[in-house]
Amino acid sequence: MSTEFDIRFAIDPAGAAGMGTAELRENFLIDDLFADGAVRWTYTHYDRMAVGGAVPTSGELALEAIKPTGTANFLDRRELIAVNIGDAGAITVDGSAHAVGSRDMLYVGMGAKDVRFSGAGAKFYLLSAPAHASHPTTLLQQSGAKRLDMGSAETANERSIYQYTNSLKSCQLVVGLTQFAPGSVWNTMPAHVHDRRMEAYLYFDLKPDAFVVHLMGEPDETRHMIVRNEQAILSPPWSIHAGAGTGSYTFIWAMAGDNIDYTDAEKVPMEELR
Repeated sequence: MSTEFDIRFAIDPAGAAGMGTAELRENFLIDDLFADGAVRWTYTHYDRMAVGGAVPTSGELALEAIKPTGTANFLDRRELIAVNIGDAGAITVDGSAHAVGSRDMLYVGMGAKDVRFSGAGAKFYLLSAPAHASHPTTLLQQSGAKRLDMGSAETANERSIYQYTNSLKSCQLVVGLTQFAPGSVWNTMPAHVHDRRMEAYLYFDLKPDAFVVHLMGEPDETRHMIVRNEQAILSPPWSIHAGAGTGSYTFIWAMAGDNIDYTDAEKVPMEELR
C-alpha cells in the first residue's frame, strides 16, 4: 500500500507539562514523513490539519482518501498545499499537469478528484485542512512570495520570511518559508502564541549531524525537543514555537484555524519565558 496514516489527538497544556521526552516526541514530533514510493499522513485533531509527505521515486503517487477524512476522495471537503523540497517534479490535478520546482508550492482547492505526484528526486511536503469553498489550483513560487527581512546578526536571528499564500485565496491554509542568514540560528524569538490557530513546522536543509532545539509549551512552562533534518513539529494554539539550530537550516511553517491574519500573534515578553 502506497498510502499510510496515523492520528494524533489534541493535548492540553497541563497534560503536556507532565510529559517526559519520549511522550513529547510521540505526541508532537513527526519523524517519518518521507518514505520512498509512499504517501504518509499524520492526521491531527488540531484544527483537523493533516501533515504529510509524498516521495514519488518512480512513476506516480496518487492522493488517496484516508479513513479520518470520511470522504470518497481526499479533497471532497478539504484543500491542499504541496511544497516541493526536493528536485523538480510535477503534480497532476484532474488531468492538468503542473511543473513544481524546488521550493515551489501548489495549492489545490476543494473538490479535486484525481491528484498525482511525480518526479524522481522530487519530495513533496503536504498540508491539508478542511475547506468550505473551492478555489482554483494555483502555483506559488518563492520568487513571487512576499518577502520580509527581520532580525539581526547581533541577536543571531537575521532571516527572510517568505509569505507564499499572502495573495492566495484559501479557506484556512496559510503557508510560508523562513531562511536564515549565515551565522543566524534563532527562529521566532521573542516568542509568541496565536490562540486561534495551530501551526506545523518542517525543519530541513540540516546537515546529517545537525539539529534544532525546538521550544514549545506555555510561556511559563516550556519544554524542548531535538528535531533533525526533514522532521516536523505540531504546535498547539496554546504553545510557543521557537528554536535554535546547531547550524544553518530552513523551515516551512503552516497554519490552520479561525484566523488567517498574520498579525494576530500574541507576543511573549522575553522576561516572562520560563
